[in-house]
Amino acid sequence: MKIKDGICGFIIGDALGVPVEFTSRETLQKNPVKMMKGYGTYNMPPGTFSDDTSMTLATMNSICNKKAIDFEDIQSEFSEWLFNDKYTQYGTFDYGETTFNSLSKFKDGFKALNCGGTGEMDNGNGSLMRILPLAFIPDINYETIENVSALTHAHLRSKIACVLYVEIAKSMFSSDLTIKEHIKIASDKVKKYYNNSNELKHFKRIFNDDLNKDIKSSGYVIDTLESVIYCLKTTDNYKDSVLKAVNLGEDTDTIAAICGGLSGIYYGFDSIPIDWLNQIEKINNVITLCEKYEGVINEYWKNY
Repeated sequence: MKIKDGICGFIIGDALGVPVEFTSRETLQKNPVKMMKGYGTYNMPPGTFSDDTSMTLATMNSICNKKAIDFEDIQSEFSEWLFNDKYTQYGTFDYGETTFNSLSKFKDGFKALNCGGTGEMDNGNGSLMRILPLAFIPDINYETIENVSALTHAHLRSKIACVLYVEIAKSMFSSDLTIKEHIKIASDKVKKYYNNSNELKHFKRIFNDDLNKDIKSSGYVIDTLESVIYCLKTTDNYKDSVLKAVNLGEDTDTIAAICGGLSGIYYGFDSIPIDWLNQIEKINNVITLCEKYEGVINEYWKNY
């Protein structure tokens, strides 16, 4: 089912990027990341993951516990992470403004699906970075993916980005196609479903395979998705893809995590450097959760 492949690939990308988050591309070109480091931007030990991984694990744990996708419960688990350090190694140290505002509203009594930011400026990558667990659920519908995004990021642009990412991941599960072909398959499905939406114009460069220049590695959801696809298309193995993502600079942890999730699925668990995995504190807990998640999906969604 590729759960361990994708989630561990994701976490490695996150941890590689944490020490150099917000570092410029120019600086990283002169001194690129080549291995797992620590004590950079947040002064955390090597192998430290950030909010990207914490919220991904929270999503998986909620689905395991509820045997379903329960929006209120997922939001509760997100709140446990943000306010009580659950799903972290050394405490919460990184989160986006849109996510913080949404979870603060939930804490104040708002229903989960009424919390997410809906404005143009609420299109950071904070829902895209945690959506991967939904890719492993058979025949999950777009409305559900949109709603899980909307817990924090409720603008349609962010929702479409999440749907596209899930479709790319799903395409990678069971065929021998190239990365470019997987992205085209996913893109065609998304274009067909959202064919009347003006939001599709923001995904034009992805749909048209036009990512040869002007790659921006910011936290804006479109920039992030373009960077991820660029790194996947211009490398041919897991290690190079995540290192390329990190060394784009700026939002290094999230871009490398999102890239690592797809790259882990595509190239497989054994492609992830074992010495990097061994540096992740609590990695055994993650692998156990992946196994539990696979069991829940096999039992409760086999006839979905």
